[in-house]
Amino acid sequence: MIRSLDLLDLPYIARYRNDTLTLDSARALTRGHPLGAAGFLSYFNPARHLYAAIANGNGSSILGGVIHTRGDTFAKLLYLTPSSQLTHPELPSLLDHLSIEAGKWGAFHVLAEIDETSDAFILLRKAGFSVYAWQRMWDVSNLTDAGSGSIWKRSRSVDLPAIQSLYYQIAPALLHPIEPAPNRPRGLISGDGIKCYANMTSGAVGIMFTPLIHPEVSNVGERLVGLVKAIPDRRSRSVYFCVRSYQAWLEPVLEDLGAEATSRQAVMVKHLTHLVRDQETVPAVPSGATIQPSRVTRIDKRTG
Repeated sequence: MIRSLDLLDLPYIARYRNDTLTLDSARALTRGHPLGAAGFLSYFNPARHLYAAIANGNGSSILGGVIHTRGDTFAKLLYLTPSSQLTHPELPSLLDHLSIEAGKWGAFHVLAEIDETSDAFILLRKAGFSVYAWQRMWDVSNLTDAGSGSIWKRSRSVDLPAIQSLYYQIAPALLHPIEPAPNRPRGLISGDGIKCYANMTSGAVGIMFTPLIHPEVSNVGERLVGLVKAIPDRRSRSVYFCVRSYQAWLEPVLEDLGAEATSRQAVMVKHLTHLVRDQETVPAVPSGATIQPSRVTRIDKRTG
């Protein structure tokens, strides 16, 4: 049996809070544990696209959550718990159930981020997820010894076309239907005709950047350090860079700067719909429309 989360599940959640597999790295690093008190209460806010369900069977249970941002074409799996029950026979049904809820929000895909060595990697593949990119999280909280923050500034709506152009130059075309170009300017940009953009996600415990940097850019190390220093109202929060496989050339730069990397993650997708392009013949004149032919009553041809 699969049902929605309710308040009676609070003791169950508290018991397995430390046995949770997180599948949305950005949210976990910026907002903390997905099953914390604040996170639990968020499920009962009808204005948010946040949903959790529990699957029961064989005397045990497994819980999962999914989240969607309004306007995005994709949703994200948040977590599965307890992680010690990933062989639960109802796990595939639970993942299908969460995907159906995401589809109700208008999502075309469901994404999940998982350590490539995790047992859950195989289980997600069996549930219909496939790898479309790789990523690694870099802790850059201590990159403040050099560089200048003055070369970075807040992006504005007027910068959006240039940001989208940069995305299309860097991200492979196969990724565009899954994660389209940014539709909101949520980050910082650098000069040089906007060849550097860093999408920013922030929360109570951390800040994460997903950088898009053109290979032609010079002084990349200095720019990355400057990005950390340019964060507005950072306070004592940790800072992370999410480096995707199509920007992997940034990793040696970060390593030289002294940033600390986590293990590589597979970014997986489950397609809820299929894009179909059908050719259709369109008449030159719409049905029901009439054309009044022009008429020439007489042509006078005069010669001099």
